[in-house]
Amino acid sequence: MTSGLRKGLTSYGDAGFSLFLRKAFIKAMGYSDDALERPIVGITNTYSDYNPCHGNVPQIIEAAKRGVMLSGAMPFVFPTISIAESFAHPTSMYLRNLMAMDTEEMIRAQPMDSVIVIGGCDKTLPAQVMAAISADLPTVVIPVGPMVVGHHKGEVLGACTDCRRLWAKYRAGEMDDSEIEAVNGRLAPSVGTCMVMGTASTMACMIEAMGLSLPMSATIPAPHAERFRLAEASGKVAAEMAKTKGPKPSELLTPASFKNAQVVLQAIGGSTNGLIHLTAMAHRSPHRLDLEVFDQIGREVPVLVDLKPSGEHYMEHFHHAGGVPKLLAQLGDLVDLDAKTISGQTLREIAANAEDVPGQDAIRSRDNPIKKEGGLAVLHGNLAPRGAVIKQSAASPKLLKHTGRAVVFESVEDMTLRVDDPDLDVTADDVLVLRNAGPKGAPGMPEAGYLPIPKKLARGGTKDMVRISDARMSGTAFGTIVLHITPESAVGGPLALVQNGDMISLDVAKRSIELQVDAAELDRRRAALKPASAPEEARRGYAWLFNETIMQADEGCDFDFMQRTGKTETS
Repeated sequence: MTSGLRKGLTSYGDAGFSLFLRKAFIKAMGYSDDALERPIVGITNTYSDYNPCHGNVPQIIEAAKRGVMLSGAMPFVFPTISIAESFAHPTSMYLRNLMAMDTEEMIRAQPMDSVIVIGGCDKTLPAQVMAAISADLPTVVIPVGPMVVGHHKGEVLGACTDCRRLWAKYRAGEMDDSEIEAVNGRLAPSVGTCMVMGTASTMACMIEAMGLSLPMSATIPAPHAERFRLAEASGKVAAEMAKTKGPKPSELLTPASFKNAQVVLQAIGGSTNGLIHLTAMAHRSPHRLDLEVFDQIGREVPVLVDLKPSGEHYMEHFHHAGGVPKLLAQLGDLVDLDAKTISGQTLREIAANAEDVPGQDAIRSRDNPIKKEGGLAVLHGNLAPRGAVIKQSAASPKLLKHTGRAVVFESVEDMTLRVDDPDLDVTADDVLVLRNAGPKGAPGMPEAGYLPIPKKLARGGTKDMVRISDARMSGTAFGTIVLHITPESAVGGPLALVQNGDMISLDVAKRSIELQVDAAELDRRRAALKPASAPEEARRGYAWLFNETIMQADEGCDFDFMQRTGKTETS
C-alpha cells in the first residue's frame, strides 16, 4: 500500500516521473528529504475573514501541526470552503453540500495518510464529516469551540438565543435603539461558535459521542488555552492514525455509534438541524436513520443538559461540569458504551474518567432531568406524510396541544412584507404558516421557521404562537415551532394546499399535525395546484445542480447522487 508523498500520483503516464516532479516542486517550499519521507497528515484550513466562528483556526492549525510533528509525521495544510452562518447567501444550508464535495475531493486528490478537519460554524462540521465518510480516510475532527459568554446590565448573554429574545423585546417596544445597539456589541464577546446549544454545539457533541473527536472537544471554549492543547493532542492522534492506516470512519461509524448520536441529540436538547445533518451523514454510510426510531429514542431519553434554549446555562458551564464524558456517564445504559473512538478508548473508558464536579447543575442525573422526554419529537399527519419535527423542550407547554386558524404566508418575502402589517388578520390563537421555504422552494431551506410574532401581537404581550413551515430554524431559537414539513410545498406537499382560515391541530403528545380539511376538498385543491417552476438563476451552474438533485429533509437534504448506494442498514 502506498503512503505519504507516493499516494495518488498525478497521471503523466510514468509513475517514476510523477514522483520525481512532485518532489521537485514541493522542495521549493524548503522541505528536506527526511520530512518528505514521513507519513502525511492533511489539515483543512477553514479560516476566513467572513467567518468569525473560525477566528481561532490559525492557532488551532499551529497546535495541530505541532502535535503531528512531535509524533513523527508531516503536516500539510490545505484550504477548503468555509461557511459562516450569517454571511452566506441565500443560506448556509444551500452551500453545505458544496463544502462536503470540495472537502471530499481535496482529501482524495492530495497525498495524505490521515486528515484533520477543523470546523465549527453550523454547516461546516456536518459537511466535513459527510466528506470524511465518503472519502473514508482516517479522520480526526477538531471543533473550533464555543464563544465565552457576554454580559449586559448584570445579565449573562449568549448568542444567539439571547439575540432573538432581546430582538423580540426591541420589536415589542420594550428596548430602545441605544440599548439594542449596546447589546449588539456584547452578544459575541469572542471568536467561536454560539455558546448555547445551537447547531454548532449540537454537532460537536454528537461527533464527540460518535468517537470522531477527542474527549472534551465539543465544549472547550474557543479562546481557552485548553482548546489549543486539545488541538496538539489531536495532531498526535492523527499522526498515529497515519502510520497505522486507521481507524477509518467506516470502522467507527457503526449502527451503535449512530444511535449514540441520536441519544445525545435528545439528551442535550439539541438543534433540530442536527437531525437533518445526522441523516445526511448516515446516508453517506451503509446506514440509515429511521425517524420513528429517533422519536422512540426521544420518548425514552430525557433532557439532561441544562443549556439555553431548553434550559438556563451556556456551553462553558457544560464544559466545566464535565462535558460530553460526564453526560455519557449519566446516560449510562442508554448509550452503547462499548463503541470505539479515534483515541483507542471506548466510550465506557471515557465516561469512567469523566470529572466529578461537586455542586454543578449543568448536567443532571437521569432521576432529575430538565425534561422527562428528549428535546425533539417527530410529527406525522396529513400535513406531514413523511414527517415534521418540533423542539418540544424549547416550546411553550400550553401550546403543545393546540388548534388554530391558519394565517398563510406564501414565501419568506411575503412573510417579511406582511407580518407586521397592522391590518393583518391575526390573533394570538392562530397558527402562522410559512411555505415555499424548503430545500428546493426557497432554495436552501432557510432558518426562517422562527417566524416573528406579528408586531401588533408582540406589543400586546404575545411571546409565542404555533408556527409551522417547511423551513428550518436556528438551534439557538425557541418557541412552539413545527419545522421540516415533508414533502415540502414546492414539490407538491400538503403544505401547499393550506388556505387562510383552515383549522390546523397540533398534538405533540400524540405526535400529530393535522389539517382539518376533508380529503375530497384537499384532492380538489391538489388538482388545481400549479407546478412550481425553477427560478431563472437555477438554469446554470451550482444553482442548477442544487435544484435538480436536492433531497428532502427526511433524507438529509443531500444531493441524490452523493448518498451511498448498495446495501443499507437502519440505525
